[in-house]
Amino acid sequence: MKTISLTGGISLLIALAAQAQNGSPVSVDSPNGTIRVTVETTAQGVPTYTVRYGQTEVLRASKLGLQLAGADLSQGLQLKNADRVESVTDNYTMATDKRTKCTYKANRRVVHFAGGKGPQLSVVFQVSNEGVAFQYLVEGKGKDLQKVTAEKTTFHLPTAAKGWLHPHAKAQTGWAKTQPSYEEYYQMGVAAGTPSTMGQGWSFPALFEAAGHWVLLTEAGMGRTYCGTHLAHQSPDAEYGVAFAQETERTTTGAAVLPEGPLPLRTPWRVIVVGNSLAPVVESTLTTDLSAPAPASAPAAGTFGKPGKASWSWVLMGDAATTEKVQRRFIDYASVMGWDYCLVDALWDKQIGYDKMAELATYARSKKVGLLAWYNSNGSWNEAPQTPTNILFDAASRRKEFARIKQMGIVGVKVDFFGGDGQSFMNYYQDILTDAAKAGLLVNFHGTTIPRGWNRTYPNLVTMEAVKGFEFLTFDQGNTDQEPTHCAVLPFTRNAVGPMDFTPVAFSEIKGKERKTSNAFELALSILFQSGIQHYAEIPDGMSRQPIYVVNFMRHLPKQWDDVKFLEGYPGQYSVLARQAEGKWYVAGINATNAPKTIELDLSKLGATEGGTLITDGENNRSFSTRTVTGAKVSVTLAPRGGFALQLN
Repeated sequence: MKTISLTGGISLLIALAAQAQNGSPVSVDSPNGTIRVTVETTAQGVPTYTVRYGQTEVLRASKLGLQLAGADLSQGLQLKNADRVESVTDNYTMATDKRTKCTYKANRRVVHFAGGKGPQLSVVFQVSNEGVAFQYLVEGKGKDLQKVTAEKTTFHLPTAAKGWLHPHAKAQTGWAKTQPSYEEYYQMGVAAGTPSTMGQGWSFPALFEAAGHWVLLTEAGMGRTYCGTHLAHQSPDAEYGVAFAQETERTTTGAAVLPEGPLPLRTPWRVIVVGNSLAPVVESTLTTDLSAPAPASAPAAGTFGKPGKASWSWVLMGDAATTEKVQRRFIDYASVMGWDYCLVDALWDKQIGYDKMAELATYARSKKVGLLAWYNSNGSWNEAPQTPTNILFDAASRRKEFARIKQMGIVGVKVDFFGGDGQSFMNYYQDILTDAAKAGLLVNFHGTTIPRGWNRTYPNLVTMEAVKGFEFLTFDQGNTDQEPTHCAVLPFTRNAVGPMDFTPVAFSEIKGKERKTSNAFELALSILFQSGIQHYAEIPDGMSRQPIYVVNFMRHLPKQWDDVKFLEGYPGQYSVLARQAEGKWYVAGINATNAPKTIELDLSKLGATEGGTLITDGENNRSFSTRTVTGAKVSVTLAPRGGFALQLN
């Protein structure tokens, strides 16, 4: 429930009104006073904002503004006035993200600009203790669609800042024209201002170490009148602009790529998570805080099913395993492990068929397992041949198919191979979610854009890929070699903004590849990575070869997490997180380096003083060891590319 109240006395309001009238800078602080945003205009009438954390300027004067087809709302403007500061409070629950009970408190202020005729620009700022968010509001008369041709927002970092940045791919490149799908490797610790490596800019989320602080940039609250954005290719003087989707990122010829919509036009939120440690980055829920709740008319979240864990044959066994016989085995596997779902991947319509899939769904239900089915998203934007295909894009066909598989007993869909971030694609995603919700189906997006808070607006969205996941390890040794450092950056970047379907945890060897991580490293990922449905890579044979205490650990892991705490780590090197569920804490850590690393855990920070059960590496990287630990202080030495998992009492 969201509430808004005015803050400050009469004298403060008079001062603020005078401040706006004479065009002097306008500011808004976080509730605890640590973060301050200051807004003003330059001599050329360019709106700017700065962000300070305490006494440190983490964003220098950065530009604001939009370029419309018929009006320039980025220069020649005056700071007309600013509304009074309002206190915003929101309490809500999430089933598919890092925290179950979420509380958002921020100070809100709307700054109005004037200049020229036609639509007028306002900027809505909301500053919380975890960071800054702002969105544009374009108001005026007329019923014509307003087309946004460019966004002039910048993020002006200190010159000495370093970034952990994901290269944005060129559209229609890659396998079967399936890019951009956010499946690149993060560039680690690059100097701010470095041009992107693929010529298309850097994807959100983007992480920076700036003036001794950490800054995570992303966007949230994506509606139907905007396209997905990212950071621009060039960023001179460490000033990063916002780039729109590329021309080919559209669903059909003539479909909208760039933003367009009627007045009043609201943009998504620009989100700046700020902290003097990595804790706010890992723990923040701003992506969902700033997104709309599900409408009252939407089906209740419990209609679709619950978060959980899933078995999955494809990643280690490939297309040939999509047969009735093998999938029955994986249903049995999920049942024995106490997991909730089994995912049947591509080609099920050809290699199993609808009638047998219905029988599999009935069999799965008898085992208390829900069956999930894969679909190709494509109309004409990709050339991926995997079926079922050419079913979901047409609205009538999609609704008929969803009704059919729901009647068969299927509980959710995995939809793959999307074509980018154009406005038409933003709408297509939401069309799928809306129709799936009406049919009572869960949704998992693959080959997809990043999370932008949709899992709050559409509770049937359980997870999204948007990451170079485990499947890439099976493609070539180069990917396998990069797994340790890649996994060690994801808690601070991709997984920080929403559920991530990396499909972790494989103790088995990858055919024809040499896996570099230890088995304990893989086990740790079951806690370290968060996904509404966690699809595990390990197959029945591999699981059966593990010690019984490892099997039981995987069997009894919680189905969803209630809270998360950052304990220590550094992007790309190591990560130690704690997650809570059912009143208990689980701690996991990985070491991506080639040298041992000792971690000193202070469990009293979690309110735990009685110790627990530790699982870590054994004599080699394919064995485990376990021991009971006592007290609030625990020392764990991680092997090179090793890991640990600790269940507290």
